[in-house]
Amino acid sequence: MIKAYGHLPKSQKILWIILRVIIICWGVYGLFHGSVVEFLEAIFAVIFTHLWDFFQIFGKKSFIIEVPVSAQTVLNIFIFIAVVIGSTLNNRTAFHDFDIVTHCMAGFISAWFGYDFANIVYRKRGDLGPAMSSLFSLTFALALSVGWEIYEFSMDRIYGLSLQNSAPNTEAGLIDTMVDFIMCAIGSVVGMLLIAFIRNGIIGKHKKEVKAGRRLENEKRLLKDRLYQEYMEKQESEAEDK
Repeated sequence: MIKAYGHLPKSQKILWIILRVIIICWGVYGLFHGSVVEFLEAIFAVIFTHLWDFFQIFGKKSFIIEVPVSAQTVLNIFIFIAVVIGSTLNNRTAFHDFDIVTHCMAGFISAWFGYDFANIVYRKRGDLGPAMSSLFSLTFALALSVGWEIYEFSMDRIYGLSLQNSAPNTEAGLIDTMVDFIMCAIGSVVGMLLIAFIRNGIIGKHKKEVKAGRRLENEKRLLKDRLYQEYMEKQESEAEDK
């Protein structure tokens, strides 16, 4: 186990392990019941539950190591729901509309991560305002949604799959794609607003601390600007005296 793993809150560490074990058990069950696809899906899912670990190992001094632990926890929960619950319902029951839920969740999680990601990348240059963070958050989530639909379209055309439910002389494929986009957009907007409100102290159990921190940052910025203005005025005055 990597050194950074020791910095994980115990509750989240236990949750990660439980989810990974369940996903592996689900994949093994699928393998012994004639579904190699489910087994491979479980393997790739478990790999993605280690993204935070990979960031800590290979990130070195880059901004990527600042990705919060909570981002991986939310991703792990999403992977579990999408793979274990979603795939089971789609493959073993007559209920095939869970895809709507997963796309909405994907938009929500992507927007949530995108907000923090924008601030992590921009941190060395200063504080990125809530408006720009929210804008990046929304566009980031929608861009991922477009990328996913491109992937589904490509797989259908190359390997003859039916990820987009395409059928000759029907609008089934178009409807499936547009519903996915709409649900992702809804999740993205909700995720963007929620994370923006939390990070800026509008809601959340730590809103007093957040507001106090932002107030302090604003005071420091104003003081810095005032001192710089006084310095420039002094330089101009000395130049005039000469």
